[in-house]
Formats: sequence, structure tokens, C-alpha cells
Amino acid sequence: MRRLALALCLLVGCDGEAPTDAGADAGADAATPDAAVADAGPPVIVLPDDREDCAEQNPLRNPYFGDLHVHTAVSFDANRYGTRSRPRDVYRFARGETLDLPPYDDAGNATRTRTLDRPLDFAAVTDHAEFFGQIDICTDPTSPGYDSATCSSYRAGDPALPDWGELTTLLLMPTMTARVCRANPGLCAERAGAVWQEIQDAAEEFQDRTSSCQFTTFVGYEWSGNPGGVSLHRNVIFRGRSVPRVPVSYLDAPSPDELHRRLEATCLDTGTPCDLLSIPHNGNLGGGRMFVPAADDGEPFDRAAAERRARLEPLIEIYQHKGSSECLPPGLDDPLVSEDELCRFEMYHPNLCGSPGADPAACADVCEGAGVSFLGGCVGPGDFARGLLRNGLSEQARVGANPWRVGFIGSTDTHIAAAGGVDEPTYPGHAGETEDEPEERLALPPGALTYGRTGSPGGLAVVWAEENSREALFDAMRRRETYATSGPRIIARFFAGWGYPADLCDRADQLTLAYADGVPMGGELPDRPADAAPVFFLSALRDALGAPLQRIQIVKGWLDGAETREQVYEVGGDPSNGATVDEATCTPMGAGFDTLCETWTDPDFDASVPAFWYARVIENPTCRWSRVACNAAGVDCATISDTDPLRDCCDPNVSHTIQERAWTSPIWYVPAG
Repeated sequence: MRRLALALCLLVGCDGEAPTDAGADAGADAATPDAAVADAGPPVIVLPDDREDCAEQNPLRNPYFGDLHVHTAVSFDANRYGTRSRPRDVYRFARGETLDLPPYDDAGNATRTRTLDRPLDFAAVTDHAEFFGQIDICTDPTSPGYDSATCSSYRAGDPALPDWGELTTLLLMPTMTARVCRANPGLCAERAGAVWQEIQDAAEEFQDRTSSCQFTTFVGYEWSGNPGGVSLHRNVIFRGRSVPRVPVSYLDAPSPDELHRRLEATCLDTGTPCDLLSIPHNGNLGGGRMFVPAADDGEPFDRAAAERRARLEPLIEIYQHKGSSECLPPGLDDPLVSEDELCRFEMYHPNLCGSPGADPAACADVCEGAGVSFLGGCVGPGDFARGLLRNGLSEQARVGANPWRVGFIGSTDTHIAAAGGVDEPTYPGHAGETEDEPEERLALPPGALTYGRTGSPGGLAVVWAEENSREALFDAMRRRETYATSGPRIIARFFAGWGYPADLCDRADQLTLAYADGVPMGGELPDRPADAAPVFFLSALRDALGAPLQRIQIVKGWLDGAETREQVYEVGGDPSNGATVDEATCTPMGAGFDTLCETWTDPDFDASVPAFWYARVIENPTCRWSRVACNAAGVDCATISDTDPLRDCCDPNVSHTIQERAWTSPIWYVPAG
């Protein structure tokens, strides 16, 4: 019954105000968000960000690998998964120290640990800003609100549904107030402030301010917008130490438009050094509502609104543990659906209506109206990166500005604090003690968002910057000189210009020329010389600990009258190299490439139409984490019984190999005038 009640609540909303705790004022204003407690003082904490100059400076820029999406015990969901690690533990792990993982035994000792094979260059803790105070209260037995109905229902909830007790209702009705907060005026705000300070202090403690510049931290948090069960989540990343005194959560700003207004009012427009980016993630769970070119009142974007969105959200997270948000493969009836079979990579919704073998009773169709993606529901092609880029061209033509000129990053969205833990063979799951066993990771629980066999270890954000400092990395993110990987540390370059020489790959000064005579990933081509076509320079270097490269492609989208089109070009490598992997031993077989480099001229370029291009780098096949887990368990599909909990190892619909990849940020062309 609890599953049914929660499902109905997510689907249609929960009516009525929750009852009041004993001792609370029954007439308290239930429309006051939890964090909106009157506070004296300016909206921004202004702090200096002084540091030594980095000893290593590269004007041609270095690739820095990081994770900008990490949850700890501070988050309401991670805490219920048994995660005990705090923000400081994230940074210790990211720098190479061992991390404790749930579950814990009766003596409080972790039953699992993990260590990165290579430290990260940068990281950000992005705990859910919703319920900072409530979770701190509900997990502290000495707190005056520990035994409240809010906290009791939270601790009794079943995170596998997911169910967080009363807090689940508040995520769907963000204008309501938690009963524990009404019963103890000021307590939630006080405890939320302490948690927000802990996040800032951890980032400051591990920020390398010496000239070695070995590790960079960012203060951040997640805005967890979830109207009707649709995921509209954003990570908010700050440039430096100057941040709002209170993070703007979904309880304060129940729409992306309102979030952006509040971010401007509490940071960007305050006349202080406070600066930030808002990074949407999991478009694959956006239910057709992640990227809508309209304000809260339904009015379509005008040019100012489009420019504002582009300024605040220059990046999207294209890959993380809930799969790929690049594109939708054939199967759905929508003009934004791709004919690209590689779009099937790590899909969170593998069962698309119209796909070969799709189960019509449980398939995901194109969203119409209010889609519900937290429970599976529908998919919106415009929520995926390629559809979003195509819609951006249409919006540019309509209002004169592109709201979705976005670059790409990847990250993990780990809920066990394991920043950058993207290795397939050692994947421990993302939901702590709810999937610490192989059969839990390989299951496909109905309605579960956060775990199961469609999950993955997640990806990495890669930033091209002159040095490993907050300022340099943040500025690179703002100009979109970034790319995403599905985990491996592939090094990818992508440039476009009007006159690159054909032998650029062979020249020692290739990068100097690439920057001087063109634009890098994330840029826009300058005005076109007469009769010129763009020339693209792209190179890739394999991960030294990963698989050889198989091929590189360029994906193009363009405006064709009132419609948009797309095409995928094979540019380098060999898609028919015959590389494979022995699933029984996970031994790779076949040849590949250590490096790939090409100059390519678009054979179909039309100077009269706007377009974008991005590069995709594909590795040879390797074993997916699910195959590794099945092999380690000794599963024999010829003899396994139908009741064996590891029977999912033999499901033909589960892919047990993977071709890891990287996606560069796009480059745009807009005709003059």
C-alpha cells in the first residue's frame, strides 16, 4: 500500500496539509518555505579568495578531470541509503585517500571501502539544499525535534521506493513547511545554516592555495526541482568563497525560472564577488519539461529571456550514474528522435515504445503535457542534449538569441560520497546499503529512480584551462571549453576555423594555430570569409588505463527552414575494426588506436543556415560493471534456476558490454545578420 500511495502522490500530487505536531501552532503559516526564515544581515557572505600564483601555467591549456555532482550524508536520500561520509570525506577521497562505504556493522565499522586509482584535479560537493536543517535534526538524537512526526516518518521510510516520509510530500508541495520546523521556530534555519557552513568549510580546507595548485574545490549544492515527479534538478556551482548566506532550494524557488531570479537577487546582482553557474542534469528524466522556452506564466521567451538562460546555464550534464542524456534512438515518433544507433548507449529508459522487442505494457513514450519520469513514465526528446541543441537553433531563429548554447560535462551523482569513482569493474552501486549486494545492483525495482541495473558508475567533467585554480576552471566552464566522458580519462580536443591547413595534425605548432585561427569547443565561429567552409581539427588520446580508441565522429545539427536536421559523420578510426571482448573473462580482443587526429571539412556546409557540431570519441568494447559482477558471482546461465536472485545476469535485454566514450562541447555557426 505504501508503494501505491507514493506512486499516486508522485503522479497526481498530494492534497491537503499534513497534520501538526503536538506543541506546534496549528494556525502556523503552511505556505512559508522551510528556509525562508527572517534573518538579519546581507544576502552574501563575502570572503577573500587570495592564493599563490600557480607554478604551472599553460597558455594552450591543460585538461583537468573532476566531478561536480557528489552527495554525502547531508543529503536527505544519501543519508537514508546509509551513507555516513561528510563533505570533508569527499575531498579526502578525491585526493586519493580511502573512503568508507555502507553498510556499517553493529560496531559502526564500514563493511566496504574504496580508493581511486587516480586522484581528481577538482571536485564539488553538491548536496540537496532541500532539508539541510531537517536531516541534521532527524539524525541527531540530542536534537529537540528528533522524535517529531517529521523525523520519525523520515527514518521509517523505505528508501528503495524512494520514500522519505513527510519529506516526500514536501518535495511535491514545496510551499508547505515541515512540521518539525513549525513546532520549533528557528531550529531548522539554525541547523541548515550550520550544514551550509560545514560545506563551505570543507571546500576551503581542501582548496590548494599554494603554488602547486594540485587540487581545486568548489562550493556548491543541488536545487532538486521535482514538480509532479519530473526531475528538473540543477547543480549550482560558485566561482569562489563569496556565496549566499542561505542557498536557494526548491522549497524557496519551485521552478527553474524562479530559481534563476533568486540566484540573481541573492548573488549575481548584489554588487559583490558572488558568481555562479546553474547546471541542469538528467534531462533523460525531465518528462518533457526540463527545457521549455517559456516563463512561469507561460509566456514564450523573448530575446532577453533567451540571453538570460544562456548566461546562467552555459553547461549541461550529459552523463552520470542515471545514464546518458545525449540523444534518443529510433523507436519513438518525434522529429527530434535520432536515427543514430549509438544513442542506445546506457539508456535509463531502454524500453522505448516502438523499439524492437519493446514491451507495450511498460514502454516509455514521448511525453505529452506533464510527463512523470520519476516512475519511468515518458521521455522528452527535447530534454536530451541533441534535441536541446536543435531546439536552440529554432529559438535563435525565432527571437534572435539561443537560450541553449550549452557545453557538456559529465559527473557521477554518487550518493555514497565517492567522487570520481567511475571504474566499471569496482562499481559498488550508488545507493549505499540498498544495493551493496550484486543481486540488488542487478535488479530492476519498479518505480526506483536511484539504483538497479540501468545505472552506471557515472562520468567525469573535463575542463581545458591554463591552470588548476577556481578562477581558471570556472572561466573555462563559462566559455564552455569543457567535455564529458562516461568514465575514462580520454583526452579530446575539438576546434573549428575557416582556414586550417590539411596537415595540422602533423605540425608541432598545431595548438597555437588552432587557437589563433579558430575557436575551441564551446565557441562560435566568427564571420565567414567569402566562399569558405569550416574546417574542424579534432584529436583524441586514449586513457592509459582504459581501452584503445575505435573511432571519432562529428555530430552536426542545422536549421532547415522551419525544421531542424542532424547527421553523424565518421571522421577517423575504424568502426569496423572487429574489436570485441570475451565476456567470460572480460579480455578485450582486436586492434584499436592510442591516438586519433583528423582535419575535416563539412561536405554539406550551407553558409545560409545556422548549425552546430560536436565530436564523439568511442572506445573499443569492454565489460560493463554488470558482466564483471555476474562473473565474480560465478553465474552459469546454462544451469541457473529461475528463482536465483542473480537470474538477471542471464537476461538477454541487459547489455554486458560497453563502449565508453567522450562528448566534446559543440561549436556553433550563425550566419551574419
